[in-house]
Amino acid sequence: MGEEEKVERGSRCNHKLKIMYLMKILMEKTDETHDVTLSEIAEDLKVYGITAERKSLYSDIENLRLYGMDIVGMQYDRTYHYKVVNREFELAELKLLVDSVQSAKFITEK
Repeated sequence: MGEEEKVERGSRCNHKLKIMYLMKILMEKTDETHDVTLSEIAEDLKVYGITAERKSLYSDIENLRLYGMDIVGMQYDRTYHYKVVNREFELAELKLLVDSVQSAKFITEK
C-alpha cells in the first residue's frame, strides 16, 4: 500500500470518528457560560486530522441533539455559537460525590 493510500485511508477512518470528536470538543470546551463557533470547532477537529465543512457540522450537531445532548445554539451578530448546557452531573454535584466518598469510613482504599 502506497503512502498516499495510507494517508487517505487514515483520513477516512478519522472522518468516521468526526461526530465523536465533535461531542468531545463540545463537552470539554463549553458549558453554560462558554461557547464555541463553527470555525473554532473546525479548527479543533483539524487536531484530530479531520476537515469539516459548515453544512456537515450543522447536521452533526443536530444528530447529537437527537442523541440526547442538550446543545444550544445562539446567534451573535452573524455568527452562531454553540454550547452544552446540561450534563449528567454538574461540577458541584461531582464535588459533593468526591467529598462523600473521601469521608466515608466504610469505603476502603482496597
